[in-house]
Amino acid sequence: MIKHILVVDDSPIARRMLIKSLNALGSYEITEARDGQEGIEKFKTASPDVTFLDLTMPVLDGYEALIKIKEINTKAIVIVVTADIQPKSIGTVMGNGAFSVIKKPAPLETVKNILEKAENKLKDMQG
Repeated sequence: MIKHILVVDDSPIARRMLIKSLNALGSYEITEARDGQEGIEKFKTASPDVTFLDLTMPVLDGYEALIKIKEINTKAIVIVVTADIQPKSIGTVMGNGAFSVIKKPAPLETVKNILEKAENKLKDMQG
């Protein structure tokens, strides 16, 4: 069961919008990070069930953060939330282990659907 979610995005507005959707869908413990580097540190300490990750951020972008998160935990469920939905970008992050890519701003129904898929994946991993 998804209990803890990490939201990594440099935009406070984008974080707030996503968190509002998450709160509307369930009761989750939510940790926030403002850039990829902070996201990695919070990932290490919080061990979230699911991570929502933006791609374009200062300090360390989402591409690099995804690689580092997957190095820490190869089974990490990382959902990329980005305005950059070019096929090359999507192919790169999926090739680096992203669970899914959703376009920002993500409608509530999209967030709900991806959380259901992530929940199923988590159940499969836990056996």
